[in-house]
Amino acid sequence: MTERKPIASWLTDMDGVLMHEGVPVPGADAFIKKLRDSGRPFLVLTNNSIYTARDLHARLNRIGLEVPVENIWTSALATASFLDTQHPGGTAYVIGEAGLTTALHDAGYVMTDADPDFVILGETRTYSFEALTKAIRLINDGARFIATNPDNTGPSPEGALPATGSVAALITKATGKEPYFVGKPNPLMMRTGLNVIGAHSESSAMIGDRMDTDVLAGLEAGMETFLVLTGLTTRADIDRYPYRPTKVVDSIADLVDLV
Repeated sequence: MTERKPIASWLTDMDGVLMHEGVPVPGADAFIKKLRDSGRPFLVLTNNSIYTARDLHARLNRIGLEVPVENIWTSALATASFLDTQHPGGTAYVIGEAGLTTALHDAGYVMTDADPDFVILGETRTYSFEALTKAIRLINDGARFIATNPDNTGPSPEGALPATGSVAALITKATGKEPYFVGKPNPLMMRTGLNVIGAHSESSAMIGDRMDTDVLAGLEAGMETFLVLTGLTTRADIDRYPYRPTKVVDSIADLVDLV
């Protein structure tokens, strides 16, 4: 088997890897500091499209994790990047929060409900019946359907919340049109992220807490993959999948010495 190149750049998921329910995972601060001190290219990733990179920078900073804005990559940013290459300067009807609308504005997109090129669905704290009805009618009229990520649920202190994947399924049921999902496990999100930091998959690694998104996306993008057990996946869950991460570790603390 061909030996892989040494790891020169790192991509890591945020929730479940660096933090859990708003609390930093032990070792996360040391890992981020080691990355910054080393000068190695890195990105912190999230499928959540609600927050801008500046929002997430502030959120991480409050819990002691110093991640520069330019080292944060969201499904909203990946979606805007994808659309900018596919259909520059287009128009879109958007269901989402500032993370998504800001990314699209920055990419030169115009938000409109008058004959848009795309309907773009992301997370929002309030999915309104009126907005969903508008999205369904626009898709039926020919707008192409894009969703930031396929996550069916998101976490909250009270329990699971419906997320983009669940709402996309509702729209698909009403229109018969499947969306194109940009976020993990689509390796497109990883490859565009690698391009942002000038890294190559052959010498990059992905750290995540989910087999079905983080590990799968990293694997399909050609990276080494590390599964941490501080999030949603347990060691017993791994055998349910027909693929394996490069290595399973208890937490991000076990990877500090690899940087």
